[in-house]
Amino acid sequence: MAADTVCPKCGGTGFIIVEGAHVSGAKRCDCRFHGRAERLLERAQIPPLYGEASFDNFNAVYDKSIAPGLKQILNNVRTYAEQFHTNTLPGLLLIGGHGTGKTHLAVAAMRRIIELWNDECLFWGYQNLLDSIRSGYDPASNSTDKEAYRAALEVDVLLLDDLGAHRVTDWVEDTITSIITYRCNNKKALIATTNLPDADAGSVIIQRTPMGVDYRKTLADHIGLRARSRLFEMCKVLKMPIDADYRIRRQRIP
Repeated sequence: MAADTVCPKCGGTGFIIVEGAHVSGAKRCDCRFHGRAERLLERAQIPPLYGEASFDNFNAVYDKSIAPGLKQILNNVRTYAEQFHTNTLPGLLLIGGHGTGKTHLAVAAMRRIIELWNDECLFWGYQNLLDSIRSGYDPASNSTDKEAYRAALEVDVLLLDDLGAHRVTDWVEDTITSIITYRCNNKKALIATTNLPDADAGSVIIQRTPMGVDYRKTLADHIGLRARSRLFEMCKVLKMPIDADYRIRRQRIP
């Protein structure tokens, strides 16, 4: 280590000696926190597309022709992140269609939690997480990623993007139920986004079409009733106020 990078308090040991009236001891030096947020962001696995996502550049909120309610959603998510360790509910669930800003807001919340609270966070696409867990326990795959499941259980904050976007099988349902239940029971934060509707969140489930009645597959249909129940037990649930892809609509606005 170069001389100018050595902490003057602890000499690079990470500990300082504290003298008391009758006893002395060692405690961790504050230098261990220097640069911690940057290191946590590097390890958070945020996809490059959302590498700069923040509350400040969530520009959709300023287009009143698209959805005035987005500003309230933005404020709610910001409050969740900034009051993270005093929240009654440890989780956040964002429900809405493709391109409505869910992932941007979820990543912005995760970044703010890292910056303010120094909690370890991990971003996982739902399907990628399940694929990693499956390969990690498949001897024929020669996979070295055998820690995906354990990390999904134990990390301070887990961000699951596109929850439910996987072919429904017993294994998928059991796996996601196990992760959500563990995190709920241990009050570990889960931030999730989903395109799947839920009636209790205000989604339209049954639609009348010229061909008759169309029943939309719900979140519970894709992750199971137990996981869905625990998810709503632990999360502040927010439904995005628009259904159309605002990214496409913004391109059409002169």
